[in-house]
Amino acid sequence: MRTERAGGPALSRRELFQVMGVAGVALLGATQGLGGSSQTLAAEPLPIVLPPLPYAYNALEPFIDTLTMQIHHTRHHISYVNNLVAALQGHSDLQSRSLAELLANLGDMPAALRDILRNNGGGHINHSIFWATLAPPTAGGGGAPTGSLAQAITAQLGSVANVKELVNEAGAQRFGSGWGWLVVDNAGQLLVYGTPNQDTPYMQGHTPLLGIDVWEHAYYLRYQNRRADYLEAFWNVLNWHAVEQRYEAAMTIA
Repeated sequence: MRTERAGGPALSRRELFQVMGVAGVALLGATQGLGGSSQTLAAEPLPIVLPPLPYAYNALEPFIDTLTMQIHHTRHHISYVNNLVAALQGHSDLQSRSLAELLANLGDMPAALRDILRNNGGGHINHSIFWATLAPPTAGGGGAPTGSLAQAITAQLGSVANVKELVNEAGAQRFGSGWGWLVVDNAGQLLVYGTPNQDTPYMQGHTPLLGIDVWEHAYYLRYQNRRADYLEAFWNVLNWHAVEQRYEAAMTIA
């Protein structure tokens, strides 16, 4: 049996089980911390599940193609979730703590779990933020920030155009796989930098506001080796309103 997924190719029954089954095991938080800070996440442990996308797989066309979205979400992200769930079984002492907190204190974690948390925990939390800060151009994607985030960007980083240039540069210069980030630190300062692989700003005590995934699986079907074109296209589907909500929540906690 195959079941239709809105805007994307049909999924088999086995594929649906992979998306909804193991991922539904509740252990500790990460995916709902999309509008808050590491402190918020640390206080509110939540299930580790594959978050449903708030749009169809084809909604970000032509900037991010349908097949890439489906594979990225139901193959790559689900693998991080499943690996994390399996690794944390039997670690009841960690299950009441949020994923952001665990990643911020990675050096204190059991040695056997550090790489799994770093790679799969980071992959899960990074992708959860990524999906939640995208939107079709007809539903809020593109445009520019407003309010307190726009003011902070102007005061601290010069302009939105400069932020785009800096984030694109961080993504373009990342050798191999990784991310380009706009984050806010514990002092309320905006920073732009890149991280390798699935390293996350939470590991530095920073709250990620937006991140561009520059792993090849995020863009290669459409853009091949043209990472710069993908980076430029990303801004057409960035939901600045969602980014603003993350910033406002982080500043409230700070």
